[in-house]
Amino acid sequence: MAHDKLAVLIDADNARPAIVEGLLAEIAKYGTAHVKRIYGDWTKPDLNGWKEVLLRHSIQPIQQFRYTVGKNATDSAMIIDAMDLLYSGRFDGFCIVSSDSDFTRLASRIRESGLTVYGFGEKKTPEPFRTACDKFIYTEVLVSVGESEPAAAPKPRSAKELRGDARLMNLLRGTIEAASDEAGWASLGAVGSIVNKQSPDFDPRNYGYAKLSGLIKGIGLFEIEERHIGNGKHLYLRLRSGKK
Repeated sequence: MAHDKLAVLIDADNARPAIVEGLLAEIAKYGTAHVKRIYGDWTKPDLNGWKEVLLRHSIQPIQQFRYTVGKNATDSAMIIDAMDLLYSGRFDGFCIVSSDSDFTRLASRIRESGLTVYGFGEKKTPEPFRTACDKFIYTEVLVSVGESEPAAAPKPRSAKELRGDARLMNLLRGTIEAASDEAGWASLGAVGSIVNKQSPDFDPRNYGYAKLSGLIKGIGLFEIEERHIGNGKHLYLRLRSGKK
C-alpha cells in the first residue's frame, strides 16, 4: 500500500492551511502523492493564507473564477480533473480534501473503478460523503503544532465516557465477535480492518488515542494477549467474561 500512486485534490474553500503538514504526513501512510492540486479563486483575499503553504509543499494551485455568486465552480473543476486523472489509469487512489457533500458521487464513482478513496474533512462533513470513501479522516486531528491555527490534541476520553458511547461499543463488540475464534479471541489487525470497512470515519485519534490498541486498553472491558507469531508480535483481544 505504501507504494500506491495517489492523486491529492484539495478544495481550498473547504479546508484550512493549518492542516497541510498533518495531511501530507497522513497521506504518506497510504502511498505517494504523485499529483497535488488545490482549487479555488485565488483572486479573492480569503485564500491569501495558502500561498506560503503551497510553495513549501509544491502543491499546484488551480485557478477557478466564481462566475456566479452562490455557485461553487471549484467543485466542478475538481470533479472534471478527477475524472481526467481517473481515466489516465496512472493512479491507485485519490485523496479528496473537502467538507462538502458535493463530492459524494465522485468518491463513489472512483471506487466503482476499483480505486481507493481517502476522504479528509472537518467533523461537520455530511455522512453521505464520509461513507462514500474507503477511509475518512477528520482534519481536526491533523493540525500541526506551530501552524497559524494550532489545535490541542484531544484529551483521551475516560473509560466511563468510552463505555457510555453506544455507537463505539456496539461497533467494537460486533467487530470482535465477527473476527473471533471459538475461544472468543480476535486479532487486533483483523478488528481494525473490519472496523474501517464498517465505519470509514472511525479513528482512535477522535477519542484521544494514537492507536486502536490504546483505545481498547482505555475502555478496560477487554482482555489483551500478546502472541509471538513468526518473527513478530501480534495482539489479540476478547471481551472479558461477564462484561456485556
